Amino acid sequence: QVQLVESGGGLVQPGGSLRLSCAASGFKFRDSWMYWLRQTPGKGLEWIATISSFGSVRNYADSVKGRFTVSRDNGKDTMYLHMKQVTAEDTAVYFCSKNKAGNIRGQGTQVTVSS
Repeated sequence: QVQLVESGGGLVQPGGSLRLSCAASGFKFRDSWMYWLRQTPGKGLEWIATISSFGSVRNYADSVKGRFTVSRDNGKDTMYLHMKQVTAEDTAVYFCSKNKAGNIRGQGTQVTVSS
């Protein structure tokens, strides 16, 4: 069955950087567009990034554009989210997903931005 496992979250200082990973299994990862979403307390899921199956198309939400970069390694069935210049507003649980709605997603990884 589909499995998505996020990792790499943690505590990071404002202005710092972090790299999240999403290990995929149970489906043809290299054929799949993939997505990153995040959720903060009291808010719904927010889509933040999309990457096409071979990485030629990458789209970002305005809230992260220019600061976050999505990438993937189809040989490792893994997607990444490179985060830089983080702010407190980036504090959230981050999910990778097989669709933009986020209803096929992993368990999430917590990112906390604080000094």
